[in-house]
Amino acid sequence: MAGCNINEQLSVLALTRVRGLKATLILQLIEAAGTASELFANIDSIHDILPGVTPELIAALSDKSVFDYAKKEMEFIAGNNIKLYCITDDDYPARLRECIDAPAAIYTLGNADLNARRIVSIVGTRHATEYGKDICSNFVAELARLQPDTLIVSGLAFGIDVCAHRSALKAGLPTLGVLAHGLDRIYPATHRNVAKDMLANGGLLTEFMSGTMPFKQNFLQRNRIVAGMADATVVIESPSHGGSLVTASLAQSYARDCFAFPGRVTDKNSAGCNELVSRNRAALITSAQDFVEAMNWHTAVPAKTPVMPDLFPTLSVDEQRILNLLKKYSDGMQINSLIVELDIPINRIMPILFEMEMKNLIKAVAGGRYRAVFFS
Repeated sequence: MAGCNINEQLSVLALTRVRGLKATLILQLIEAAGTASELFANIDSIHDILPGVTPELIAALSDKSVFDYAKKEMEFIAGNNIKLYCITDDDYPARLRECIDAPAAIYTLGNADLNARRIVSIVGTRHATEYGKDICSNFVAELARLQPDTLIVSGLAFGIDVCAHRSALKAGLPTLGVLAHGLDRIYPATHRNVAKDMLANGGLLTEFMSGTMPFKQNFLQRNRIVAGMADATVVIESPSHGGSLVTASLAQSYARDCFAFPGRVTDKNSAGCNELVSRNRAALITSAQDFVEAMNWHTAVPAKTPVMPDLFPTLSVDEQRILNLLKKYSDGMQINSLIVELDIPINRIMPILFEMEMKNLIKAVAGGRYRAVFFS
């Protein structure tokens, strides 16, 4: 749908306040009922919708106070120029929507394009060394030259996170900070000025309602958004344990590319990156050029080549749309970009791409991309 009506928005927000409901179950309930509002309207017959639901969950869904929270949040949104995206909205981040535990609702400030053509998440230790900061700033500056308008995503934390945001602002790239609390505060407070600058070229995003404090568990929860929002996650300096490795693991679970900058074997802050590489959980890179080549992001300029002969006049409508789009780009496109531009969900586009490969119309190449065989 283009956008939720007020009743559906309230119902989605109310669901996020129900005790014991994790993101995966919220999505299952919405899918089973059709909409969040239909779910609440049919609580008495919820067993018909979702067999096996517990009495405790029915009681929690019947708690009318969740709508009080939702109405209060809608007032906060309206009074603070905040954008609300429900998972059923067309402009909800397409990459994030494909994650099994995507948030049912997210709140944003700023002007970031959440469905930008290229999105990269950069994460790392809060105790960054000068080595790590230099790598981060150089990587972002080089990436800005190679792929202008790439959206840089991180968590606005100390260390590598805030270095990534500052480097993006300096290089003229949009940057998005994913928060572990509501939009009524900035944590850490020392990053308030950086956050303010980000609103002019990027912005802030959270799944947490206003009034939510930055509790420890929220940071781990928000890491899935950092990983799920992007085409790839780049780890710059990480000890052997920490949130960065969690984010890298989440990126892998979402079938996203993961990269790491190596460090000396004696450096504690590089132990995590070195381990990611040694265990083949991340590809080793030493520059943005390495990254762009690995992602096969060579050019976004439409190729000036003859039109491919129509060898398959009986192509389906979706096959023809995919082929027409891929013929414009000699370096191909990532599946996430195809999903965004063509508005075809991943569960429908994957078998179509497979059929097109069998017809020798397209082929999969490095970096999770597809290109027309005509350009091979």
